[in-house]
Amino acid sequence: MHRVWATVPAAAAALLVAATAAQAQPSAPVPAPQNFEVYCQPTDPGLAELSGMAFADGALYAIGDSGTDENMAELDANCAVQRWIPVPVDPYDIEDMDARDGTIWLSDTGDNRRQRDTVALIGVDPTAGTGALHRLTYPDGPHDAEALIIEPDGRPVIITKEFAGTSGVYVPDSDTPAAELPSPGPAALRRVGALHSGPATAGGAPVPGELVTGAALSADGSVAAVRSYGRVYLFPVSDGDVAAAITTQAPVVIPAPIQPQGETVEFTESGDLLIGSESGGELRPLPPIMVLRGATELVAPVVDTDTGTAESPADAAGSNAAWWAGGAVIAGLAVVAGAVVVWRRR
Repeated sequence: MHRVWATVPAAAAALLVAATAAQAQPSAPVPAPQNFEVYCQPTDPGLAELSGMAFADGALYAIGDSGTDENMAELDANCAVQRWIPVPVDPYDIEDMDARDGTIWLSDTGDNRRQRDTVALIGVDPTAGTGALHRLTYPDGPHDAEALIIEPDGRPVIITKEFAGTSGVYVPDSDTPAAELPSPGPAALRRVGALHSGPATAGGAPVPGELVTGAALSADGSVAAVRSYGRVYLFPVSDGDVAAAITTQAPVVIPAPIQPQGETVEFTESGDLLIGSESGGELRPLPPIMVLRGATELVAPVVDTDTGTAESPADAAGSNAAWWAGGAVIAGLAVVAGAVVVWRRR
């Protein structure tokens, strides 16, 4: 794995501006942390860079990112590796994965240096071990992205990771399902909006500098999860349109347990939420995969009796939130001030 050091003054400046704005907002109650518990304990060193998880046909698959992404693992209920499946296309930097209709989709979209002309999705048949490459191009220059959701109709949704500004949400320009994208391509992407992390700021504006590291969709398609290093955002989804949900709907915001480098999120078939992490260092033990039971129930629609419209429990409870903006900013400042550097992979 190739790494270089890089300073991030722009990110620090953006976070300081956001911190000042957050302090000017009225305070909001601090929600109680949700009860995450250990789901299973990975032990295979091949999972030290865990960056993506996905269920397919009842089996849990996992993959690391750049430098460890030549193979993906099939795990049992105890997180023991049952087999390693070679990725059939030489990847650049796989950062997430999702599954749809028996195909596992690998998000080869990592680009910390913002220098790739194309990114890619790799579709893998986990039984046959075969796959295909589908290159993609952004309409507005290179981005680093670590979050992928495949909608029920097969359309891929990519969410970028931004140190300053807000995470962009991209889909194929023609709304083409992943399986129908040209191979090897490229196909054009279009930006459909920004991640809506409100009610984290007044007016529901997205939080600047929230580093998105993974995403997932519940088995029934009703809830989308987008995670950062310190939080999970749960969005109610209507009619399978994940892109619309995460750019317009106010999420339920859940503090995540402290992890060395939390970059994975996935739903079980029953609606529990799994989160995983890289080890954060070659000599550290592998972190456990954690589970939040009944996570999808936290965003069951609530009917507003005055308007007749549905809203999430977070809206109904009035969890407006400058606190979340301040929390996101403080967490970001801690990362920036504590190291003033970021790890960058090739």
